[in-house]
Amino acid sequence: MDDFSPSDLKTILHSKRANMYYLEYCRVMQKDGRVLYLTEAKQENQYFNIPIANTTVLLLGNGTSITQAAMRMLAQAGVLVGFAGGGGTPLYMACEVEWFTPQSEYRPTEYLHGWLQFWFDDEKRLIAAKAFQQARIAYLQKVWQKDRDLKSEGFDFNSEQIQSALGTFHARTNAANKQSDLLLTEAQLTKVLYKFAANNTNTTEFKRQHQPDKNSTSKANDFLNHGNYLAYGLAASCLWVLGIPHGFAVMHGKTRRGALVFDVADLIKDALVLPWAFICAKENATEQEFRQQVLQAFTDHKALDFMFDTVKSIALTDEFGVDENA
Repeated sequence: MDDFSPSDLKTILHSKRANMYYLEYCRVMQKDGRVLYLTEAKQENQYFNIPIANTTVLLLGNGTSITQAAMRMLAQAGVLVGFAGGGGTPLYMACEVEWFTPQSEYRPTEYLHGWLQFWFDDEKRLIAAKAFQQARIAYLQKVWQKDRDLKSEGFDFNSEQIQSALGTFHARTNAANKQSDLLLTEAQLTKVLYKFAANNTNTTEFKRQHQPDKNSTSKANDFLNHGNYLAYGLAASCLWVLGIPHGFAVMHGKTRRGALVFDVADLIKDALVLPWAFICAKENATEQEFRQQVLQAFTDHKALDFMFDTVKSIALTDEFGVDENA
């Protein structure tokens, strides 16, 4: 069968694509013009189709291999491929994000040009960083006020504890004079959110561990790491589509090669990954059940759409336009 052209495979906008896949102990290959993954069963081998035109990110975990032909078709469809460790957490370094991004000379340039117009100016880059912080809170408010499942688990945006923490957060964010001030304020808010989530789910003696640990006994930590890596996949896809290199971060510093991925992923992590990590841990869910829950939440609350809208707004407007009261 003749190869599809990229235009044939990109009929679904990335911001509207529905699928992220995490695969382990299988072989990914091209067969009859489709990308399949093969699992070995006792009686017979089983093939499953990957709908690449409606897929954003493919994560390959333990025991996986992929053929050159499959990678070619994934690249034509604009699917980002990442190699991960067990459970979707990074294989080599917990603080690094590695992606195989499709190569194309037809990436847009307008968003990169807009980004660079402010990025080299320290003051403007700080304004953009504050806009990111305001956007993440606006998204958290929208999700927590809308999602009935989260409300039923006690994640009430209007609770006194959350509102008090946000009052401090906004005051310190507005007063910040450098990125390190914003990072400290962000860390303080996240600490409050961890405590709030732990209390809601009766999680005792929770202590955040960012690096995956094979001997971990904290499902909440494992699920946070797992869910964050899924968010990194969406963020990396958003930036690749818009043509903005991952190194042009506004929050996480100029020296981290993938830092902008972390900035963009942070837009949705507190609203979606954090609460569901604690809820699924309380329910003693499996990794697969947690992954399905988080991916469904990404879809229900249009997480990728929100990433695209925020990054495009900041890239193309002088005000870096997100209203903290939105």
